[in-house]
Amino acid sequence: MLSEAEIRELADILARTSAEYEAAPAGSKYEYERPLKQESQLAIWICLGTLCRIGELLMAEWKHVDLEAGSWFIPKENVKGRRGKRQDQLVHLSAFALRQFEALHELTGDAAWCFPARNIKGHVCLSSVSKQIGDRQEMFMARKPLKHRKHNNTLVLGEGKNGNWTAHDLRRTGATMMQALGVNPDVIDRCQNHVLSGSKVRRHYQHHDYAREKAEAWRMLGGRLTAILTGCNVKGDFPIHSMVA
Repeated sequence: MLSEAEIRELADILARTSAEYEAAPAGSKYEYERPLKQESQLAIWICLGTLCRIGELLMAEWKHVDLEAGSWFIPKENVKGRRGKRQDQLVHLSAFALRQFEALHELTGDAAWCFPARNIKGHVCLSSVSKQIGDRQEMFMARKPLKHRKHNNTLVLGEGKNGNWTAHDLRRTGATMMQALGVNPDVIDRCQNHVLSGSKVRRHYQHHDYAREKAEAWRMLGGRLTAILTGCNVKGDFPIHSMVA
């Protein structure tokens, strides 16, 4: 799980490396470390702010994202799990998560997929973001540099004292932050789209969708992330610093 300090450090790294690369004089960019792709940076914040799985996000299509309503529909076909146990999920986007999708739309809104492949005929490889994150923490990898892959430590957090971090850790981090904010564990499970066990009779008769409770949980998480990344201590959502937007 990423600490609040590590979340801030990650934001600073992404902002700094992007700014340095963009400001590099023409013809000298090869002297600077190419930062994590902007789409991948946004994927990090969306995963953290929605508790989604990285694969679900990378398979997302713009037809399932409603920027005006602030929602993202995840069809069960894109959800991890055994056949027959998967379920659709409607994510109510906090102001924090919505800003990330809006920034992503500026980059890929002309394509059908939120994260289109280079040929625009489908989505990117589902392991692409995880590989990009791992390639930038080479101190934890027992491997030789791979051709056409990064091999540096630019995304190591906390000097590596807590080990490496992965895209899935963002989902765990967000869920734990919700717990610290006082969100009911049942609601957190539903925000993560877990298939809940229990009595078949109860599942047959109780069909409340927890939409209001989930929306409030996502809003609270978005507000906390905004506070962490702007150095404020508030519970609501508000415009975030450009290093994340």
